[in-house]
Amino acid sequence: MASFHIKRLLLVCIFVVTCSPVMAEKFRLQDIQIEGLERIEAGTVFTYLPVKVGDELDEDNTANIARELYKSGFFNDIQLRREGNILVVTVKEKPAIASINFDGNKILDDEQLTEVLTNVGIANGRVFNRSVLERLENELIQQYFAFGKYGVNIDTQVRELDRNRVDVGIQIVEGDAAKIKQVKVVGNTIFEEEDLIDDFESGLKPWYKFWGSRDRYEKQKLEGDIEILRSKYLDEGYLKFDVPSTQVSISNDKEDIFITINVDEGEQYTIDEVKLAGKLIFPEEEMRALVDLEKGDTFSRAKIVNSTEAISRRLGDKGYAFPNINPVPNVDEETKKVDLTFFVDPGKRIYVRRINFTGHKTTRDEVYRRELRQMESGWYSQTNVESSRRRIQRLSYVESVEIDTQRIPGVDDYVDLNIAIEERLAGSFNVGAGFSDSQGVVASTSVSQENFLGTGKTVSFRINTSQVNTVYGVNYVNPYYTIDGVSRGFGFNYVSTEAEEADISDFDSDQFSLSVNYGIPLTEVSRIGVIAQVRHTEIDTNINTPLEVNDFLEENGDEFDSLTLTTRFTHDTRNRSLFPNKGSRQNASFEFSVPGSDLEFYKLSYENTFYFPFGETFTLSLGSEIGYGDRYGDTTDLPFFEKFRAGGFDSVRGYESNSLGPRDSFDDSFGGNFITVARAQILFPPPFLENKSRARLALFVDAGNVFAEFDDFESGDIRGSAGLGLSWVTGLGGISAAISTPFNDQEDDDTEAFQFNIGTTF
Repeated sequence: MASFHIKRLLLVCIFVVTCSPVMAEKFRLQDIQIEGLERIEAGTVFTYLPVKVGDELDEDNTANIARELYKSGFFNDIQLRREGNILVVTVKEKPAIASINFDGNKILDDEQLTEVLTNVGIANGRVFNRSVLERLENELIQQYFAFGKYGVNIDTQVRELDRNRVDVGIQIVEGDAAKIKQVKVVGNTIFEEEDLIDDFESGLKPWYKFWGSRDRYEKQKLEGDIEILRSKYLDEGYLKFDVPSTQVSISNDKEDIFITINVDEGEQYTIDEVKLAGKLIFPEEEMRALVDLEKGDTFSRAKIVNSTEAISRRLGDKGYAFPNINPVPNVDEETKKVDLTFFVDPGKRIYVRRINFTGHKTTRDEVYRRELRQMESGWYSQTNVESSRRRIQRLSYVESVEIDTQRIPGVDDYVDLNIAIEERLAGSFNVGAGFSDSQGVVASTSVSQENFLGTGKTVSFRINTSQVNTVYGVNYVNPYYTIDGVSRGFGFNYVSTEAEEADISDFDSDQFSLSVNYGIPLTEVSRIGVIAQVRHTEIDTNINTPLEVNDFLEENGDEFDSLTLTTRFTHDTRNRSLFPNKGSRQNASFEFSVPGSDLEFYKLSYENTFYFPFGETFTLSLGSEIGYGDRYGDTTDLPFFEKFRAGGFDSVRGYESNSLGPRDSFDDSFGGNFITVARAQILFPPPFLENKSRARLALFVDAGNVFAEFDDFESGDIRGSAGLGLSWVTGLGGISAAISTPFNDQEDDDTEAFQFNIGTTF
């Protein structure tokens, strides 16, 4: 760069020597003419000229004219000449950049690279200056260094075009990213090195995370890791902790990276006194209960942050949406004790003026508004806003929800809530399929619209065309039959079953049912439902019908009319309905046939699934199911077509559907009165999908079985399986698949190593 300026100065000097005879006489400028312009306006050149018409010009200010024009950066050559009292300026413009093309870039896209070049003065339409090419290459190399691409090679080619333009081509060979081979912490005495670096994003990659990028060096990741390190020490009272230096070295072959972090731990500090100051709004005792620190505790930044957030939330629930909580420590270096004062400034009480919805293309505005717990014209409540977001997020036709609290210009006590909703398909066309040696292909279809015409109502038509069942069903549910959230629904279903095709006891049945159901909210997360159903059931037998079925029919008849009532309690705290990673869903139900029905029986069941996130990627899911049923009155046993069965996708994977449990006299699955199933899964997004919110993998262990009676339960009879599962939401509906390895299975068990469903509910 310096050599370029020297050359330009020499040109100016040569110009001055050359032009001096022309400008030897002093004269008054009558006019100034500019020649040679192609793209630059003459007015632009005049703004750089240090002289104007009417000025006197001689050789003393000739050099100044050339110098100022060269400083503009627009010209490669400048010549001055005099024609009478007219100054003629002849210029040769520098070429303009017509286009910039990238080739070979993968980590950084064209848009990111263009932004880098713009920062160094290179962009389409700008003047091309060869002097910045070296700076351009260095800047791009630094960008790739930040991603560990130390072997990157940048080759810049400039191609001249017509009309004084150039095309800039940048060929990039990124090379392989250097891998982190070691992360070392030096100077630590309080914590083990392994404990310090365990939560780092930078480090050696675990063997099981073959798709991970932990061993890929990035400057931003390392800065985040140092902040993690700092937080760990500050949370343990090391108030003066410092990282004086960090070294990142690379091997000669540019493939291995070694990171060394030098730390100065300092000494541990404790809390001597905790005070509250400012405008407290609430009684001091109530505010102090929100502070998670007291005299004698170890100083902890995490507890200070948590206490600050707790006070902010408490104030936020009473309308103080923008409080300022400022924790100020007063440190005594001699005693290593800290007096901590929380200064509370609640600000003004804030009211919500309007709540605006955006992004919903299908659903009516009122469908989302009825889920709100924050009301317009009411004071702002952080809890109510979060509850509103959670309730909307749990709607099955909502992909994501974002709520932005927007201040109103010129008004300091009102805000607007802008709720951005991303919807997913509310309707689905579902197909279920499976394959086994005995059944062949099993298929079913259903059409369901969970947000019918954008009303939030569910309308579904079900048709099953499998070898086992022929099903026709129509169901309707209005989730807001009343303004208080009481739901009501109706259903009609016809089910014709050839049980032998499912490898269970051989009989044929036809069942018609009409039902009405109501759901009543008890709390924000709890609900009770009541279902009344009228059924008409007919059973047909054949020569292959087992003795157990024939005995039941002989004692109870083969045609039944019954009225069943089902009471169901649901407690749902999941953060979303699709692929939750936090909260739980519990469902307890009691079904019984009303006395006087042709069949008198009852069934109790309880199901749960709990989700526990760990890290940003993984979720531990624990679930179980337990159920028991029996007869009462004159009925001799729990009807065989009401018995519990296990095995299959929604039960114990790795075993054929309905295959577990007691067998009949023909060695087919008969079912039982007692079921117990448990499931443990580690859930995580698949590395091969860009949109990870629509799919996840599961490492699972399933276990369970069905028993004839509760007293027949034996832990040694529990069947289990372990494997890998996939759940994926596509445009055709949900897809589930599992590869399983059964364990504790017996010789007569029907197992399936691979199972899949299309249209499964997750």
